[in-house]
Amino acid sequence: MSDHHHHHHDHGGHCHGEDGHDHSNDITPALQSILYSQIQFDSIITLNEATPNSGAAIARKTWTERLNEQPELESDADEQLLMYIPFTGQVKIHSILIYTVPTSSAPKTMKLFKNRDDLDFATASELKPIQTVEIPRPESGTDVFELPLNRAHWNATTSICLFFEDNWSNGEEDVTKLGYVGFKGQFMALNREPVSFLYEAAANPSDHVAIQGVSSVGGRIMPGQ
Repeated sequence: MSDHHHHHHDHGGHCHGEDGHDHSNDITPALQSILYSQIQFDSIITLNEATPNSGAAIARKTWTERLNEQPELESDADEQLLMYIPFTGQVKIHSILIYTVPTSSAPKTMKLFKNRDDLDFATASELKPIQTVEIPRPESGTDVFELPLNRAHWNATTSICLFFEDNWSNGEEDVTKLGYVGFKGQFMALNREPVSFLYEAAANPSDHVAIQGVSSVGGRIMPGQ
């Protein structure tokens, strides 16, 4: 059962733990590849969540807590959910990790939007997403799906919106449930930061007054200028 999310990696004859190539654990992320510490949890917004802040709560789950039954995100009025998740800086997203219990309430179609903080269900339904991913139907209580993204589209990402459009009930179940969401990728340190910081540190209010005819050394105004 543990290989369901790795059909394309399943070579059939591997012993568990052989040379570290245990395929059931391929998904276990190197800590540095998880973007957990780059998520602005307090700024996560989830539309149509039955319990306030449950979207943020499932994003706050660590990798080791991914299979915990609670907290769980449930949709309210219908099967759709829209999550806005901002990061602390620019990230490159390589894949999204999703876990949900194996029922027909599991989300199916996920549309992804980049660097948009203005979406609602109407605009998310009309806009062309950056990428659309079909989440496999979970078949066991331990299936965490790693959904690879088109990396070329996810450079310089400052926020991501996850629009769960439907679930696996084919319209029969109004409640969509989600247990865990995580992101793998790279955090991009902004190369400009040290430069602008040094400039700010060297600046003082009088610099800005005499900015026209400045001859400067190392960013500082020379005495008598």
